[in-house]
Amino acid sequence: MSIAQNKKAFHDYFVEQQFEAGIELEGWEVKSIRAGRLQLKEAYVIVRNGEIFLIGCHISPLSTVSTHFQPDPVRTRKLLLHKEEINRLIGSVDRAGYTMLPLDMHFKRGKIKLSIGLAKGKKQHDKRQAEKERDWQREKQRVLKVR
Repeated sequence: MSIAQNKKAFHDYFVEQQFEAGIELEGWEVKSIRAGRLQLKEAYVIVRNGEIFLIGCHISPLSTVSTHFQPDPVRTRKLLLHKEEINRLIGSVDRAGYTMLPLDMHFKRGKIKLSIGLAKGKKQHDKRQAEKERDWQREKQRVLKVR
């Protein structure tokens, strides 16, 4: 079940590969995510010291969070992947010029997971072409539905 999607990622990038990662979260963050108070729009993924981190993901705290604790809604969160997957991602980013993006946050067997995309940026003419193709598919479906 999807919690939040980064639709802008598919508009601005060609996503070539996807990986699923766990996230290190605090208790208040899990409660807020379950309540749907999450935004991936401006988030990105970086490599630091052989580890992968999610930066810029905004999780709004609930009003029921403890009064003696000041939550940071955009703190850096560590992503949990196997060592081979981390090495593959680091190699692709360093050598091939790929970018890592958060695509989707979802539940999997009661745990919160993040889909990471290995992507290359689109040029302006690529975005226009993708939009034309999407419009054509929509028009084609409408014509077939009418008949």
